[in-house]
Amino acid sequence: MRIIVALLIFSLIIIFHEFGHFLLAKKNGICVLEFSLGLGPTIVGFTKGETKYSLKLLPFGGACMMLGEDEDSDNERAFGNKSIAARMSVVLAGPIFNFILAFIFSVIIIGTIGYDSPVISGVIEGSSAEEVGLKEGDKILKIDNTNVTIYRDISLYTTTHPNAQKVDVVYERDGKSYETTITLKASKEDGRKLMGIAGSIGRVKGDVFTVIKYSFNEVGFWIKLTVASLKMLVTGGVSLNDMSGPVGIVNVIGNTYEQSIMEGLLVTFLNMSNMIILLSANLGVMNLLPIPALDGGRFVFLFIEAIRGKKFDPQKEGLVNTAFFAILMVFMVLIMINDIRKLF
Repeated sequence: MRIIVALLIFSLIIIFHEFGHFLLAKKNGICVLEFSLGLGPTIVGFTKGETKYSLKLLPFGGACMMLGEDEDSDNERAFGNKSIAARMSVVLAGPIFNFILAFIFSVIIIGTIGYDSPVISGVIEGSSAEEVGLKEGDKILKIDNTNVTIYRDISLYTTTHPNAQKVDVVYERDGKSYETTITLKASKEDGRKLMGIAGSIGRVKGDVFTVIKYSFNEVGFWIKLTVASLKMLVTGGVSLNDMSGPVGIVNVIGNTYEQSIMEGLLVTFLNMSNMIILLSANLGVMNLLPIPALDGGRFVFLFIEAIRGKKFDPQKEGLVNTAFFAILMVFMVLIMINDIRKLF
């Protein structure tokens, strides 16, 4: 069952992403040749109108294949013959739809159990937070000019700034804002630098406007976490061994499902919804990277075309995209092998 749940979550995220491309392609009058879920040989498919809808053998990935996407075409409905604005909207639609999907499930979670408030439950005795006068009920607003909207923003900041010695904190007490500087102290357990905040007061529920506001903040948090993780990967803060591919993600989803199902259907649904938010926001960010074969790379080509006022050779651009796609597939295989190795 755990594998089925994981595949369903993957399928939802991928279909929603590709549906974004599909919807904007149709809206701009572009001919969509095939809309598929998965990669590799076709297991089953049918054609409706001009578009073939198919399910592929490998349950990872998907595609919205458009006429004239990587080659010249005289057809006025070819992707390459549409305006730059139309093509940009089609390219960006996939990642944007991922953020929309993450927002929808954020609304479900926050509407059900509330948001994790940045109001602190107290401070650790003898900590720097206690020394500067922070206490239960204070609401953290900023850390070093970084806005704090949910409690996890605090953890994210300390994790992504492991070498920080001091942090400037803006907090609210009784409706008034105060500023202080906290010297971080190393934890006796693992050596991590900590401010000494005991934790959050927990989840807080609000009206519909609060739900919408904090749903945006929730999506924003996962986007910031993904970007921060990529920066740490580039700077050596994390290694490739810390990354997970499809196999690793399926394992995490499966473990989360098995732990949640013992606590009831509602807990299971909320935890699986949280996985959808995480993965969908992650996929949205990753696809916006300026790498050929990804949506971000295609957008860069279009942006350069808009500046120079001249199209790239579609065949050459297609070759570049194909080459980078092959590199990404090799990279994915290596991560998958590493995932399997970690399982054993």
